[in-house]
Amino acid sequence: MSFQQGLSGLNASSRNLDVIGHNIANANTTGMKASRAEFSELYAGNIGTSGGVSSGIGVTVGAVSQQFNQGNISSTGNSLDVAINGSGFFVVTQPSGETAYTRAGNFKLDDDGNIVTNDGSKLQGNIIDPVTGAVTKGTLQVPTGKGVDGKATTKGSLELNLDTRAGIAADQTPPTPTTKYGTSLNVYDKQGNAIPVNLYFVKTAANAWNVYTTPDASDTPTALTFDTSGKIKTPTTLTLSGLKAPGATSDPVNVDFDISGLTQNGSAFAVSNVTQDGYAPGQLTGMSIAADGKLTTRYSNGQTQTVGQLTLANFRNVQGLEPSSGSYWKQTSASGDPIVSTPGAGNFGQLQSKALEESTVDLTAELVNMMTAQRAYQANAQTIKTQDQVMSTLVNLR
Repeated sequence: MSFQQGLSGLNASSRNLDVIGHNIANANTTGMKASRAEFSELYAGNIGTSGGVSSGIGVTVGAVSQQFNQGNISSTGNSLDVAINGSGFFVVTQPSGETAYTRAGNFKLDDDGNIVTNDGSKLQGNIIDPVTGAVTKGTLQVPTGKGVDGKATTKGSLELNLDTRAGIAADQTPPTPTTKYGTSLNVYDKQGNAIPVNLYFVKTAANAWNVYTTPDASDTPTALTFDTSGKIKTPTTLTLSGLKAPGATSDPVNVDFDISGLTQNGSAFAVSNVTQDGYAPGQLTGMSIAADGKLTTRYSNGQTQTVGQLTLANFRNVQGLEPSSGSYWKQTSASGDPIVSTPGAGNFGQLQSKALEESTVDLTAELVNMMTAQRAYQANAQTIKTQDQVMSTLVNLR
């Protein structure tokens, strides 16, 4: 009798419709991977039956497999949205303490600055100490509650050209003002207070200049000498001592400027580069995530700090992962242990910040699959109806 075959066909078609419906329902779910029902035919175990004689007894759903192909990446503009372009999964710790894996990178910040998913699962990665560079593993966090302290200036560099055609200042009528060739910059004390520094260059002889820090040349100058090719001979370091911000209570600072880049050529006075390693205190203004997962914070004083790095996990057999609510997968014995590395390393995908990976569901294809599954359901129901008619005919024989 074909009741068994028809009933198994109805069950399998119903399961297939469940899978298709689940795909359609998640067509807009970030990081979702479409599933498909895979069927297997059933045969009775008849010992000694020769090939081709045994008839099948129906169908069963052998597996519901997920298709781990790459989804389209759409830009969002949100700095905490991250898409994986390639293989790998984000690693999160759920509120229950269990480790889970996801492709959904629509992250948020909680009250403590932890990077979390919509259900509060915490994103895991490498925590980087911005001062020492030491790396530890744990929950990634953005220091939203504090800024960055100021740093005292200890060194800098100065690159400029002095015009060799300039006359000796004291020989000019009237004498060349001290302030004619000058530049300025800020250095910082230990409290992050800005200390204005002015440098004035006065020509004293052929290939010789003095550097003053006051416009009236009342301080003790530093003498500079240049060789005949226009390169500085002595000194190559300009030391400024006892610098202090007006009204500040912090200790004075001493700054060594590398001036080996000074030249004296037949062109106009021009400053090409001035740098120093101090900065004022700053507040957090934003953050960014690089393709390799580096988490960088930006501050109002222009400084940046790398405070962490996202890591990815991959598995020997991704089909062995157990899907879970919330767009998560769980490790199983079939999937094997996770392999954890940084984005872009080996066969791991890279990250794209301010973007999300879309669902891999092809809505048009799923609608066609749904119509096909519906026809299969109707066909199996028809076999049961036909068998019922046959049975009715047999019963009514006289």
